Amino acid sequence: MIPRYSRPEMVAIWAPESKFRIWFEIEAHAADKMAELGVIPAEAAAQVWTAKDVEFDIARIDEIEREVKHDVIAFLTHLSEIVGPQARFVHQGMTSSDVLDTCFNVQLLRASKILHDGVSALMAALKRRAYEHKDTVTIGRSHGIHAEPTTFGLKLAQAYAEMERNLKRLEAARDEIATCAISGAVGTFANIDPSVEAHVAEKMGLSVEPVSTQVIPRDRHAMFFATLGVIASSIERIATEVRHLQRTEVLEAEEYFSPGQKGSSAMPHKRNPILTENLTGLARLVRGMALPAMENVALWHERDISHSSVERMIGPDATVTLDFALARLTGVIDKLVVYPETMLANMNKFRGLVHSQRVMLALTQKGVSREDSYRLVQRNAMRVWEEGKDFLTELRADSEVTAAMNDDELTALFDLGHHTKHVDTIFARVFGE
Repeated sequence: MIPRYSRPEMVAIWAPESKFRIWFEIEAHAADKMAELGVIPAEAAAQVWTAKDVEFDIARIDEIEREVKHDVIAFLTHLSEIVGPQARFVHQGMTSSDVLDTCFNVQLLRASKILHDGVSALMAALKRRAYEHKDTVTIGRSHGIHAEPTTFGLKLAQAYAEMERNLKRLEAARDEIATCAISGAVGTFANIDPSVEAHVAEKMGLSVEPVSTQVIPRDRHAMFFATLGVIASSIERIATEVRHLQRTEVLEAEEYFSPGQKGSSAMPHKRNPILTENLTGLARLVRGMALPAMENVALWHERDISHSSVERMIGPDATVTLDFALARLTGVIDKLVVYPETMLANMNKFRGLVHSQRVMLALTQKGVSREDSYRLVQRNAMRVWEEGKDFLTELRADSEVTAAMNDDELTALFDLGHHTKHVDTIFARVFGE
């Protein structure tokens, strides 16, 4: 997590100040319920809340931790310095994982809300540009090779639909991660009443973990980070499309190049797809954090802390990086420069070949076998590939083709409208309009 690829709102979730504030709230809410149950004095619970508006001394907590070698104990010691003697009732029957795991899930829940907004903003940009280019005809490619006509709007609509699926995945992952554990050592509630857990969960916007075995099961976290990896992969797919379209030989679309921007220290003419290249790299990082989260699932018995070091890194890094990537891609789509004329020119570069399937199918409708239809169309198509011929002209000169179809029928097969006639239907499916 470095400033270059970070946004303040997401970074703030993972700041020490935020973490210790969440720890405090967990302890204070737990104390409230324990006081209600008569486990601790009511005045003790009230005294804990006197630290509500106190700014915790991060340096002091770090100093204590260097001695005790335990972060939660260091925090509780500092809290006792603020609260006074009544602090002896804090953390009754609780274990460190109750605080750490519940806090981590609160942070992930808050992070997921920012990511949800980020995906939604990207979808809005994709939708706007999709409608703008709904009827902008371009060539569809398979294997990187010209296939058949499509529209640039359909490309963007497909990206929108993909991100809509990701939004649903994120919502499911958010719900799965939003659990709380205040169950004590090995998760048996031996020294703390389950109602304390329920109270803290309600106050922190979480649900209770059905069985926590001292730690919240890490399959939940594995799913959460795997979902972030899938979203990152979708970002990379869109970014890769832009990168390909910006190649000099293609140049059907390109990233916005701002006044005063420079593309190369050596070559003044350069306009490079640096934003989408950056997004490709960031996606690799987010995906790379999904595997350690999956490996965290297999902890020893009721708990160990092999997951701890992993999560201290991937929690902030994955969410901060993905948040930045979503915002960057939204900006790319919002300002993407599109060249419809170049799209048409590129599509016509091989002089009508994109209509080959329609010609083949029309021949079969005229009684020619599929095998012979394929042979006739491919024979003429290869002259276009190899000799730069015009496809329609070659078909008109082929006696076997003209024996099955007249000139008007052939010419009608080269109508681009044939390929775009169902665009509105697809848009209705995607956008529900």
